[in-house]
Amino acid sequence: MKRLSIIIAVLASMVLAGCKSHECAPSALDVIMTRTSVRSFTGDPISKEQLETILKAGMAAPSAINIQPWRFVVVTDKEKIASVFANGFQKDMYTQAGAVIVVCGQTTMMRKPFGQPDAPEEEQPNMFWYEDCSAVAQNILLAVKALGLGAVWTAGYPAMERVAPIAQALGIPENVVPLCVIPVGVPAEDPTPKDKWKPENIHWEQW
Repeated sequence: MKRLSIIIAVLASMVLAGCKSHECAPSALDVIMTRTSVRSFTGDPISKEQLETILKAGMAAPSAINIQPWRFVVVTDKEKIASVFANGFQKDMYTQAGAVIVVCGQTTMMRKPFGQPDAPEEEQPNMFWYEDCSAVAQNILLAVKALGLGAVWTAGYPAMERVAPIAQALGIPENVVPLCVIPVGVPAEDPTPKDKWKPENIHWEQW
């Protein structure tokens, strides 16, 4: 009887653990509504598995004509993070992060002219790279929140005074532009999400 009680207790703990990691995980709406910018981190590392999960979520974003112009530079080396990103305001949010993700957009691509499948490929602009990569960055921020981590979108494009040194330091090609820089880490703060619901900004049927 005692052995049976132990087995039941073990099974119950397994069920509860499963609930915590799966069934009781926050819903997509919970993640969206509670996401907030985190700028202070513990300095603990982020695993490669976590980073790949975050990037996979990013790449699930919509893309105009399915071009998928997004490219990424992921930096985890502390010295490199300090030398490339920690040169200005709030530099600690980079040096304390477990990783820094640079979301980039490829602005041109070799492809056939639209509607001309028999034509030769030519270099064409990716007109919607900015929108596509913005959707990616939002997905990344939400995935970070869902994993219990913290992150913040910091400026890249169109602030060219910031884009140029980052691109040079990371060896980014000329036709690839850093849209934003996202430090990711274990949160050392728990900021309250801002209430951004403003019904007065909504126009029904017509402005």
